[in-house]
Amino acid sequence: MCVSLQQWSIIGSLSIWVLTTTPANAVTGKFAQQNESNFQSTLIEQNPILIAAPENFNPSLRSPPPPPPKPPQDLISPPTTTESTTSPVLENIQFDFRDRTDNFGGRNLFVEPTVQFRLSDDEILTFKTGFNYFDQPNIDAITTIPIQVGWTGKIGEATLQGTVGVDMFDRLSPTLNFSAKLDAPITINILPSGQLLSGLVLSGALEYGLYKFNAQTLENQITAWRLGSSVYWQIERKTSFFSTLRWGSYNDGNSEWQSFSRLERQFGQFRVAANLFTWNYTSDFERTSGYFSPQDFLVYNAELAWEGDVFDFLRCRFAANLGQQRLQGEMDNANGYQAQCTAKISSDIEADLSYSFSNVRNQDTGRSAYGGSSLTGQVRVSF
Repeated sequence: MCVSLQQWSIIGSLSIWVLTTTPANAVTGKFAQQNESNFQSTLIEQNPILIAAPENFNPSLRSPPPPPPKPPQDLISPPTTTESTTSPVLENIQFDFRDRTDNFGGRNLFVEPTVQFRLSDDEILTFKTGFNYFDQPNIDAITTIPIQVGWTGKIGEATLQGTVGVDMFDRLSPTLNFSAKLDAPITINILPSGQLLSGLVLSGALEYGLYKFNAQTLENQITAWRLGSSVYWQIERKTSFFSTLRWGSYNDGNSEWQSFSRLERQFGQFRVAANLFTWNYTSDFERTSGYFSPQDFLVYNAELAWEGDVFDFLRCRFAANLGQQRLQGEMDNANGYQAQCTAKISSDIEADLSYSFSNVRNQDTGRSAYGGSSLTGQVRVSF
């Protein structure tokens, strides 16, 4: 058995990471086995940390997993002595694809390759670029080329991540962005086999950049500062709790508060979870600035998921959630489903493909029903 990261759908495309244990022969991937040598690379998130609009749930609300515990010394062989080097070593290349659409004609497309180098045992350097495309009715489409450099290192037992970059546009001025995130494990308890038994991790993050919500927010050059803290608690081997609180300040004078909490329990290959999300803005600027800015938004749901090996080379996860959402004092159903599979193409290449649908709103649609879907893919090449 080994400790691994696992990605979970919460509300439509909302995802977080939690620690689980998987058999050593399981297909590796986003929700499968990770070993200690590449664990830090998984922690480097190339997307904005704190954007948590429903359309942007995926890059925002993910729990900070504690570092994987080292097996007891009597279970591992003595380390091999190697010469140290100061030259960066190419570790992997990751290709991300995300295509998000809704039934009101909006589309956000992201194609972003990331190259990762290992500088030392505790340091990682990344370079990301790519192509972003934003389109919506009555607004000229906008194309973005992001350029970003990221670094991850250790400060004692804590993990520090930082990124700095610039967004280049086809018809807008370039805009800088940066972020910083610190994950600090408070306590980690493991079994003699190396399985995670319990643990507690605190996290803090700061971010500044363009709000890539849609074409209108980009055209209006909406930027935001976001500050947040999170706690991840592995209560026992099959039960976990995650909670986060964050504050945002926008250059149009608006500000926001968000909170999210999730309690999860594993039963064999099945998992059940309860989720609660709140979102409150000082003012509703959707008509003027272009982004969904509810003054009283609440979503809660229950989730059921199954994950397992379909074939030796293919591992899949299917999830569905059912709940309620409240907007402007009115209640409505909040439902969603997701299917995601990871394929082991070769010893050095893995590929993910995921589709999700949700009716959790990312705009004020009045009496019209909202529906948003997301097609996501990723290819990882290790060296």
